[in-house]
Formats: sequence, C-alpha cells, structure tokens
Amino acid sequence: MNYNTTRKDLVLPEYGRNIQKMVDHIKTVEDRDERNRLAKAIIQIMGNMNPHLRDVADYTHKLWDHLAIISDFDLDVDSPYPDPDKELLYEKPDTIPYKDVRDIRFKHYGRVLENMVKEAVNFPEGEEKDFLIEVICNQMKKSYVQWNRESITDELIFSDLLVIAKNQLKVPAGLRLTDVKDIQPKRREAPASTSSYGKRTQQNRGGSTGGYKKRDTNAPSNYKRKPR
Repeated sequence: MNYNTTRKDLVLPEYGRNIQKMVDHIKTVEDRDERNRLAKAIIQIMGNMNPHLRDVADYTHKLWDHLAIISDFDLDVDSPYPDPDKELLYEKPDTIPYKDVRDIRFKHYGRVLENMVKEAVNFPEGEEKDFLIEVICNQMKKSYVQWNRESITDELIFSDLLVIAKNQLKVPAGLRLTDVKDIQPKRREAPASTSSYGKRTQQNRGGSTGGYKKRDTNAPSNYKRKPR
C-alpha cells in the first residue's frame, strides 16, 4: 500500500495531495504550450477550492505564487506574475524584542500607564497637565479596582503615582477621583414575572389560595374513595 507516510511531504497541505500530483506531472511535460495550458487549468482548480476569495484583490496573483511554491520554483511556465523570491520566502523572521516585565513597578497598572506618567512629567505646567494627571489617576483607580475592590482610596492612588513618577509630579490640590461604585459595572436586575402563573405563584407564597381549594381538615382520617 502506498501510504502518505511513505510519500514526500506536501508543500502546501491546504491544496491536498491531488494538486501536488498535478504539479509534479506538469514538470514532466516537455511541450511548453501544453505546460501553460495545464498550469492555467490547475490555477482554475485551485481557485474553485476557495470560491469566496475570487473577488479578492490580487487573489489570482496569490494562486500563481502558490503554484510556484508547490513546484519548488522548478516549473517553467509563462506566469502573468513574477515568481516570489525563494530566499525571502524561507527567511526566518527577526526576533521580536519583548520588553522585560520585571522592570514594571506596579504590574496591575501596566506599562502603557507608566509611559503616560513619563509623558505627563515632561508636559508643560498648566490646566492641561492637571487634567492629564486627573485622567491618569482615574485610569489607575479603574485598574486597581479590577484587582482589589475593597481597600482603595484616592490617597493610595496618589501615592502610587508619585512612586511611578519618581516624585516629579505634583497632584493638583483638591483633586477628587471617580467613586468606586461608579467604576464597577452595575448588575442588571432580573425582570419581574408578569405571567399569570408567576402572579399565582407569588400569591401562593404570600399565603393566598390563588383559586385552589383548601383541604378539608375536618374530614375523617379513615375516609376512602369508593371503587368504581
């Protein structure tokens, strides 16, 4: 049996084994006109596999690039587009310079807020700077509430701000931050039941009979129903 484990790996598995076989067959055709005809036929088949992308710009260009990649850039056909650069295609991406999180003073505030504080330090004095400090402090309070909703005061936020700013900022006098109850999302109350069944249930809970007959407590305990 010819299992896939004994075959060569698929270059683009999303097109399947049959497309790979077709491309390998074209490479063995000696007539150039015949190769071009077969290449266009394969491009049409590849496009039929994703019909929702036919109207996307440069989709045909992408199909011809995929045909070149599947053939390992060894297919001599008259492509309407230049072949992609093989070296650029298999080039490893550059390492992303992730920043070390250990240099963040308060991780629950985040690095973006620390950058905002640094910008506020270099901001010219005036009403705009005071407003910027107020916005930063309110954002700090919102971030703090997500971690601890009990022990939080405005003085704590101001203290953390001075630590982050290295005492290079001055909190405006009389600054009051948003209250915690206004920061936390309000819970939606369930709507009261308006159906007749719900009203009847509420009446029963309150002691009302709700239309049901009470059991006769004076009936004898040995009472039995007569057989039919």
